[in-house]
Amino acid sequence: MRRLNFHHLHYFWAVAREGNLTRAAESLHVSQSALSTQIRALEEQLGHELFIRSGRNLVLTEAGHLALDYADNIFALGNELQTTLMGSLQSIQKLRVGAVATLSRNFQENLLRPFLGRHDVQLTLESGSLEDMLERLSRHTLDVVLSNRAVSSDAGQRWRCRELDRQSVCLVGPPRQPSAPFDLMQDLQGARLITPGSSSDVRRQFNIFCDNHSIYPNICAEVDDMAMLRLLARDSGDIALLPAVVVQDELQSGCLSLYTVIPDLVEQFYAITPRRHLNMGILDSLLGGNAGT
Repeated sequence: MRRLNFHHLHYFWAVAREGNLTRAAESLHVSQSALSTQIRALEEQLGHELFIRSGRNLVLTEAGHLALDYADNIFALGNELQTTLMGSLQSIQKLRVGAVATLSRNFQENLLRPFLGRHDVQLTLESGSLEDMLERLSRHTLDVVLSNRAVSSDAGQRWRCRELDRQSVCLVGPPRQPSAPFDLMQDLQGARLITPGSSSDVRRQFNIFCDNHSIYPNICAEVDDMAMLRLLARDSGDIALLPAVVVQDELQSGCLSLYTVIPDLVEQFYAITPRRHLNMGILDSLLGGNAGT
């Protein structure tokens, strides 16, 4: 059996991702005829057609989809090898962090604080949906994803999901008189409340708590983004349901007060990484520490 021609595989990979021969040829700076020749050579070697034409576009066959899955993994591993080894030879270490948009910015800053101001570390921070962040992690354009949702490995990708921290969920609001402490069971009944979105694990836990105790607060706002939830908690005058770390500065300054901790409600924070073939010293250092509150 002839050894696989990775040059041909790279051309196939580019065409498959573009879905169009013209665009792929332009991005690779080769002619369309040369690109077609390379694809045909790969198809002959593999013994299967990889594309069928659909108008001006190329559509992957079943064999093409299988080949693309392998190509994605092959070139992702090559990128991992290059970035890891290059990073070990450079005086400046790069750490590329993705975070889900629903994650507390304060938690992220607390976690990354040991690396802030270091001249030998270059940080890249990005946010988005968990699905988007995991897709980038699979292509090794991120080193770690921070999430408040756990993930498990599947047939397509083996993840390592490590719990970094768990924090109690609280009710916070405008300062109250010391003579009027917050009574969870009585004062929460009918209270105007700002909560995380209905899809969040914190909100699901809270709904169960309220159902079990026959408490019916007035949900006046649902917010998925923790940065916006923090602003509304600070400025609205309403009560907010969140981990204290989200409003740590407001609590410290006295702008907000912590009314009470909801029993048995916690938010968990995770670091998600691929099952790496090489270790990254800076990433191991990050995950070996604690985020703190």
